[in-house]
Amino acid sequence: MDKIAVLIPCYNESKTIEKVVTDFKQALPEATIYVYDNNSTDGTDEIAKKAGAVVRYEYQQGKGNVIRRMFMEIDAECYLMVDGDDTYPAQSAPGMVRAVFERHADMVVGDRLSSTYFEENKRPFHNFGNSMVRGCINLFFKNDIKDIMTGYRAFSYRFVKTFPVLSKGFEIETEMSIHAIDKNMYVVNEVIEYRDRPEGSESKLNTVSDGLKVVRTMIRLYRTYRPMAFFGIVSVLLLILAFIFFVPIMVGFIQTGLVPKFPTLIVCGFVVMASIQSLFAGLILQTMYQKNRQDFEMELYRVTKEFMKEQKDV
Repeated sequence: MDKIAVLIPCYNESKTIEKVVTDFKQALPEATIYVYDNNSTDGTDEIAKKAGAVVRYEYQQGKGNVIRRMFMEIDAECYLMVDGDDTYPAQSAPGMVRAVFERHADMVVGDRLSSTYFEENKRPFHNFGNSMVRGCINLFFKNDIKDIMTGYRAFSYRFVKTFPVLSKGFEIETEMSIHAIDKNMYVVNEVIEYRDRPEGSESKLNTVSDGLKVVRTMIRLYRTYRPMAFFGIVSVLLLILAFIFFVPIMVGFIQTGLVPKFPTLIVCGFVVMASIQSLFAGLILQTMYQKNRQDFEMELYRVTKEFMKEQKDV
């Protein structure tokens, strides 16, 4: 088991990967640097090898797929994840690692948004999207993570080995953040400096398509982790809709004693039934969610005891 594993997912980062590997080897000399190449065509893997990194491969395209492979294959006391585009400073790495070892943090978030991100990032829709996602998640999940979509994070062993990676692409950071909030993991925000990509290096993030994936991920995870709230909202909206269409029918009946719009009345009845079904679906799923939380806590206990046993054996 490594003491510190630096995880660098890469796709066509030949212009920056050598500097990233060199910088992190200097900042964390005791760490093992892992570069996972995700079908690069520009020789990223060979450059990383020459720089001294352990290079491995993930052939399913997507950052989520790469991180899934990393978390399965690597055992370490502390994991530091960073992008290979040289936008995150290696100087911040020791402080993030110390938060895991000394403060027992489960996830340390490299917070770009509280420092230089909005000045350095020249893509206004990215800036807006980051702020919107952060605001929505902190509102819906009642937390205060400062940067939801940062690619610079440190993790404990127990976080990595109990995190189910379901996302395939860039929405993986959102999934990590919500998982940590929901499972009551100890999260530390570490303010870092951010610099834009160097000239000639291009972002793989598509503002529109990847932004929509992040929004869908938020909705999916809200439904999964807050089923009573999600289906309760659906139930209330259906009830309001039925009420809006029922009022004119009720007024007409009071005035004339007749119901001229029987089809609308029937539809209102079905909508009310759907509202009741949604409410009970939320109640049932909330009970299942509570049971899953209990099972997760037992799994977390098992992984923690396993980690402590390995530490004693060493």
